[in-house]
Amino acid sequence: MIMDFFRQGGAQAAAPAETKASATGRVMAWHGAGRVAWSPRDAATLTRTGFAGNPVGFRCVKMIAEAAASLPLVLQDDRQRFATHPVLDLIKRPNPAQGRAELFEALYGQLLLTGNGYIEAVGHETGAPVELHVLRSDRMNVVPGSDGWPVGYEYAVGGRKHRFDVSQGHPAVCHVKSFHPQDDHYGLSPMQAAAQAVDVHNAASRWSKALLDNAARPSGAIVYRGAEGQGMLSGEQYNRLVDEMESHHQGARNAGRPMLLEGGLDWKPMGFSPSDMEFQKTKEAAAREIALAFGVPPMLLGVPGDATYANYQEANRAFFRLTVLPLATRVAASIGDWLSGFGSETLELSPDLDQVAALASERDAQWSRVAGVDFLSVAEKRRLLGLPAEAGDE
Repeated sequence: MIMDFFRQGGAQAAAPAETKASATGRVMAWHGAGRVAWSPRDAATLTRTGFAGNPVGFRCVKMIAEAAASLPLVLQDDRQRFATHPVLDLIKRPNPAQGRAELFEALYGQLLLTGNGYIEAVGHETGAPVELHVLRSDRMNVVPGSDGWPVGYEYAVGGRKHRFDVSQGHPAVCHVKSFHPQDDHYGLSPMQAAAQAVDVHNAASRWSKALLDNAARPSGAIVYRGAEGQGMLSGEQYNRLVDEMESHHQGARNAGRPMLLEGGLDWKPMGFSPSDMEFQKTKEAAAREIALAFGVPPMLLGVPGDATYANYQEANRAFFRLTVLPLATRVAASIGDWLSGFGSETLELSPDLDQVAALASERDAQWSRVAGVDFLSVAEKRRLLGLPAEAGDE
């Protein structure tokens, strides 16, 4: 005891001053914005959230895929345009389950959603293929060789894998991919570029749904004013009030139901602040960003606030000229070159621009300009119009 007395520095040190303080006074809570939670960027998640779960992304992919698949195709070489050809017959009826439009719509859909499209040739061992099938991009993996170039494609489904060897002979798989600046084997899809806008649009939709579930108005506050300044409910009173609110005054079923408050309780409704009202504009801006990534004029999607084009016809023409035709031309050229490798002919497959209704006015003007030029030969005029030369052309 004596040693403790001297160790503590005397009697005064042994009796610390008594102070009043809150038990939680030293705990400080910092309030701030949390980290942004973006959806994963894998093909399955992007397809689920951006196509199956987002109306803007769904409509963009459907519009482009259906428009590109509906374009008539022409097959020609350097001498003639074919009216009938085995390649045209194969494209017209690629397999027993699909026609030309269905096959190309599936191919364009895969390309827009994942940046990659794969077509398998069936029965090519004996010569020209007898069937064409579109393979799902999320199930396909590129197998690179020692030099970095693909030597095979591995298709996995149902726990089983099938490998397509492309190291020898003509490949049985045609891989069409979009440009990707940081990947040597896979393409970058418009859905990946629009992923953040898709998340914002989906979050705004969920926020709107939450408002509808809450009678389409923000919640208010129940203020308790007890006698003599007492401002706290007992535990039993608080639990009963919460149960009453949850069972009788929440959800769309109870929208507009009057609230009966006992003495000492006062309802303080809360209105929308200006920042709360911006969510609709945010949703529309996200929809325009999604349409921008896919190259679809927002006017064609019914997105308000967009007046880039003077009328619907001009927007539709820009849609075909800037989005549909470049995609269809590139895909058709890849497939035509791939199918040419199964035979000895050099074939060119391309969309028939003369049968695109949206570009009829442009084609009429081009034909008139070319036909009115007198210093060009017939063969030169045909080349300007994308037609092969004919025998006897000068």
